[in-house]
Amino acid sequence: MLEILKKSAMEQSRALKNKEVSAVELTKASLERIKSIDEKLGAFNSLTEETALETAKKVDEKIAAGEELPLLAGVPLALKDNMNLIGSKTTASSKILENFVSPYNATATQKLLDNLIPIVGKANLDEFAMGSSNENSAFKKVHNPWNLNKVPGGSSGGSAASVASCEAALALGSDTGGSIRLPASFCGIVGMKPTYGKVSRYGLIAFASSLDQIGPFARTVEDAAALLEVISGYDKHDSTSLKLPVENYRNSLNNDIKGMKIGVVKELVQEGLAEDVQKAIQNAINTYKSLGAEIVEVSLPNLKHSIGIYYILATAECSSNLARFDGVKYGHRTDDAKNLLEMYCKTRAEGFGPEVKRRIMLGTYALSSGYYDAYYKKALQMRKVVTEDFLRVFAQVDALIAPTCPNTAFDLGSKTEDPLAMYLTDIATISANLAGIPAISIPAGFDKDGMPIGLQIMTPQLTEAKLFNLSYKFEQAHDYYKQLANI
Repeated sequence: MLEILKKSAMEQSRALKNKEVSAVELTKASLERIKSIDEKLGAFNSLTEETALETAKKVDEKIAAGEELPLLAGVPLALKDNMNLIGSKTTASSKILENFVSPYNATATQKLLDNLIPIVGKANLDEFAMGSSNENSAFKKVHNPWNLNKVPGGSSGGSAASVASCEAALALGSDTGGSIRLPASFCGIVGMKPTYGKVSRYGLIAFASSLDQIGPFARTVEDAAALLEVISGYDKHDSTSLKLPVENYRNSLNNDIKGMKIGVVKELVQEGLAEDVQKAIQNAINTYKSLGAEIVEVSLPNLKHSIGIYYILATAECSSNLARFDGVKYGHRTDDAKNLLEMYCKTRAEGFGPEVKRRIMLGTYALSSGYYDAYYKKALQMRKVVTEDFLRVFAQVDALIAPTCPNTAFDLGSKTEDPLAMYLTDIATISANLAGIPAISIPAGFDKDGMPIGLQIMTPQLTEAKLFNLSYKFEQAHDYYKQLANI
């Protein structure tokens, strides 16, 4: 059954419709694959076997009755463990939520279930989605399927590793500053962050509410486009959700791109870029030229401030959002407290890991009296300036390309003692979250050690169809997406 698991999600979907395999067989194969390799990979915090097989059974019943199947029905999917699935543990990879069982479904999760997509398990992540390497999980580190001694990227490392290792054909992640695109780049798959508000955040455990966005992981652009169709749409439970019709992105996948203007972001292709990444970006430029696009160099002068802006805004919002984890209503509560204040302090000290504590303290400081105007307010003003840079550039070009990361996957443990070096990993991805624009990482080659390189493409808000089309044209010009991790 490994051969069917290696197929793309749309190929698996066609195999189900043609009765080459049943949904129950496919789901069981996915679960067996997880059980056989995940001990060394660490991609899953828990399996949701019963829910997955129940969903698969419904798909087989529909096929037997000759009924039309919803999009991607029967195709196994991994759900990042910060999204609620009723009756399953939703831990956000934190000790403070180690035994928390979801009382309701996230909107994105409900849309998966409505489309009869079997959710095989909850994927590991950096605790509360805070990290770039998936080494901050309270339970276990995630390993990169291409080389088990390297990181898979974070924070959605478990989701990315599960797709790259064929444990699941699809996965959902959340992206606050690159948490979908970075792991996609490191694991050699497609990872996409939609326009802010395109996908409901209801039922997603919040990190930074003005930046968080749920998005798809897949092995092909077509699969990612199909999954975004499934999960996007207006939701009355999320006040930031956009009241717009759901588009069929697959219809625009092979449109001609002759004459389109593509900007190469000057600030992201200069110093600090690994040699092999530099070559991959040049190859991408040549590919788009050969497809008839015009390539121009563009400048985003305020991009250099993105890291500083992000780590003030994101930590401030995290400080506010994580205040609810205090041992009172849900999650871990300390056994050793003499009064209420001690219970708060000890619960949070025991429940949160070092990176989460660091970010809460940074955010609390930025929001504190006397510092609010100097840090948080100034960061909000600078966020607007970065967004205006993008608006100015998008008036001249249709899309932007850049590396997803200046380097390929690094060794496990190599940056854990240097938080600043870890934060700089997100230099190329953060600005898209600040501006709320759609961005994608697609496979763009391999370095000299055989590790994947990601190409990032960005387009203006609400132009996902254009983004997927540009990605698809590049993907089809190469065979990078056909190469799978050997695990």
